Amino acid sequence: MASCSRVEKVKLKEKENMFSLLDLPKLGLECIFERLSPADLCSMVRVCSVLREMCSSDHLWERHLQQKWGKVIGDAAYREWRSNVASKIGQSSLSKQKKEKGVLESLRNSRRLSWIGIKPEKSSKVRTTLPVDSVMAFYFALESGKFWFPAQIYYRQNGYTGVMLLCYDAQISYDSRTNTFRARYTSQGWGTGEENIGWDRVRAPPVGVPLDPFVPHVSDCLHDLKPGDHIEIQWKSRTDLPYAWWYALIGHLEPCDKNQNHCLCHENDTIVVEFNQYHPTSRWRRTTTSRKYHPRQGNEIDGFYGGIRKLSDQEEIAKWLSFWPNHVLIRVVKDGPGTMGHARSEEVSEDY
Repeated sequence: MASCSRVEKVKLKEKENMFSLLDLPKLGLECIFERLSPADLCSMVRVCSVLREMCSSDHLWERHLQQKWGKVIGDAAYREWRSNVASKIGQSSLSKQKKEKGVLESLRNSRRLSWIGIKPEKSSKVRTTLPVDSVMAFYFALESGKFWFPAQIYYRQNGYTGVMLLCYDAQISYDSRTNTFRARYTSQGWGTGEENIGWDRVRAPPVGVPLDPFVPHVSDCLHDLKPGDHIEIQWKSRTDLPYAWWYALIGHLEPCDKNQNHCLCHENDTIVVEFNQYHPTSRWRRTTTSRKYHPRQGNEIDGFYGGIRKLSDQEEIAKWLSFWPNHVLIRVVKDGPGTMGHARSEEVSEDY
């Protein structure tokens, strides 16, 4: 009995000296959780209710959301998500019998969890329901591919059709199997859709531009433009098509000797827009517009120009230049910038 008593005392002492993760200060726990991956946080969420609340907090998932999705989601995607959430909350209040199972619960019974290596136990009694408006729910809605959101797609067709250095609006969703995106387009001009779009071809719509691609952008930079400025300009070949955004540079007027000490182009009402991705002999290489009467100008022959965005961010400029073509088109039979993929080459292109 004495021997047994000593064993029990040892076990009791060991139990008293046991340390739990939850014994750490809250600040210490948060520092640990901030270093966990999305997969690790998901595992922690299923341990107990305390860890579930801490590891599903918005401030933890904001960082992961920005790291993975920050370059492809913008204000328009957030608005779309909030609208989606409001719709779900409204449906839930109308029908109390249909309880929202939450993102993790629905993922639990799906093979989509394989990407994070989670194998939940069927006997787990930890509640995994999440608020539908949480950042974690937003993250997994994007990851699942079920959420379609507004974005813009960079386009440069292989071959010599004359369609180079532009981007256009689309609704996209993520495909976790291929780590690419699929797109639905707002116009038949780009086809009905596209798959296997790489991350490098996707961007969030710039702040301040119209979400409706048929609406011309209101330019607020026209009086500040000067030769050498990088810009994006809206262009379309027909009035019934949406605008696309084309990369261009502001050039010098014909009489100017291009000497910075003598150049007065920035004081002239006429702006020269140069598409240097086209050959110097191309009719689409150069055009002019007015600082005062720029919006909606154009015709059925030369196409229709919309707004202009001045590019100041070097990363944004570098992104455009990364798509610079190895060849430039000498001449196009029909359409130029904004051909919507239907232009035909009369001659082969040459190295540039």
